[in-house]
Amino acid sequence: MRASAFNLGRAVALPWLLNQDGLLAAPVRPELQPTSFDLNPRQPKQSARARAMISLFMIGGPSHMDLFDPKPELTRYHLQKFPGEVKYDNAAEASNKVFGSPWKFSPQGQCGMELSELLPHLGSIADDVCLIRSMHTDVNNHGQSMYALQTGRATPGRPTLGSWLTYGLGAETQELPAYVALTHPSGMPLMHGENWTSGWLPSVFQGTHIRPTEPRILNLDPPEHLAGAHQASQLQLLRKLNQEHADDHPGNHDLNARLASYERAAHMQTAAREALDISNEPDYIKSLYGIDKEVTRDYGTRCLIARRLVERGVRFVQVFNVGQSWDQHGAMVSALPALCAATDQPTAALVKDLKQRGLLDSTVVHWGGEMGRLPVLQNDGGPEKWGRDHNTHGFSMWMAGGGFRGGHVHGATDEWGHHAVIDRVSHSDYHATLLHQFGIEHESLTYKRNGLAASLTDGQSARLVSELLG
Repeated sequence: MRASAFNLGRAVALPWLLNQDGLLAAPVRPELQPTSFDLNPRQPKQSARARAMISLFMIGGPSHMDLFDPKPELTRYHLQKFPGEVKYDNAAEASNKVFGSPWKFSPQGQCGMELSELLPHLGSIADDVCLIRSMHTDVNNHGQSMYALQTGRATPGRPTLGSWLTYGLGAETQELPAYVALTHPSGMPLMHGENWTSGWLPSVFQGTHIRPTEPRILNLDPPEHLAGAHQASQLQLLRKLNQEHADDHPGNHDLNARLASYERAAHMQTAAREALDISNEPDYIKSLYGIDKEVTRDYGTRCLIARRLVERGVRFVQVFNVGQSWDQHGAMVSALPALCAATDQPTAALVKDLKQRGLLDSTVVHWGGEMGRLPVLQNDGGPEKWGRDHNTHGFSMWMAGGGFRGGHVHGATDEWGHHAVIDRVSHSDYHATLLHQFGIEHESLTYKRNGLAASLTDGQSARLVSELLG
């Protein structure tokens, strides 16, 4: 009996002492009213420059010193021993020989931005581009670095950037998905649907995958015998039953998301078909995007669809390549030009088209991958086999529109392109700056999870990179 009393006293005393020392977390208070989530448009608390975003995500790691970041030292010391230390991802194929870029750089636009000859169309929009040469995530593999750039942390399970934006701002249309992923005809991107997951945010903020070929959305059309008035009557009854079911299960976010998606699907039968159909676009627009050429047809079509979606009120669109096709560990001399040929013209066309329609000022266009490449050779078996290994310590990406500063080059890597050394920008800095352009303070956009307020940048050092902004 005495032992029981002692244990009871200790159980009471310990929380009291912890509370006295400020070490006991405040109790989690239950929600008095059920919380509901939707995609209705919401005004940001601060002044916003951007309302929509198109992210051209180049999974695999585009080689910055061959595309965006000229390094004369690499050319000077080509095939000589690299004088520094290198951490290889694939030591079995590693080499310590410097790999000078096979491609020439030249100044582009009135700003004089130096770009590779592999990107002639990007050169034509250089004055609209904010080029960051000092990105880093410092997590030297594809998955972890992709998680960092897509979700804010190098670990899986968290909401993606698109989910945070739609959670914070909703959408400007109720007839189309707020968040769309456009994938490649040859297959899904690395990590598949994790690229557009809502993580632990309510499912209503998850991205919608739109197929790269027809039918782009499965089961969009009703059976012929149910079309028209028959379907309208069924939908009216279904809506009534769904609402009654939702009223019986308040606070069930997955259920509410599912019901909202059914409602949106009904609207999409007309709106999505129209938005995804480029047949009525004028020939000069199709030609601008390269849809009249085999090499650029697919990427041009998806970039044009991305423009049509944001034009109709979609908040966030992300365009993916297949797998990790920018991952040139070998055969770079042939593989990198082929990828640039397929994507360069459509990418530049997207920026030009948004600009001529007055949409670039309010639409952020992002181009980049999760890493860059090393300054040394990989697969030293002759020029046709040469490649580069992973490098997340310094790489390039660019932004255009949405208030980002056009014709501007920010930051620098060292003389070898190995490490970002001047005005470094982390994935968290990028996220904080991007949210700022949407009128969102990155620490204030939170979601209560397990009693704690979680955010896109929580637990990370993040700063607003004002030098990137116009």
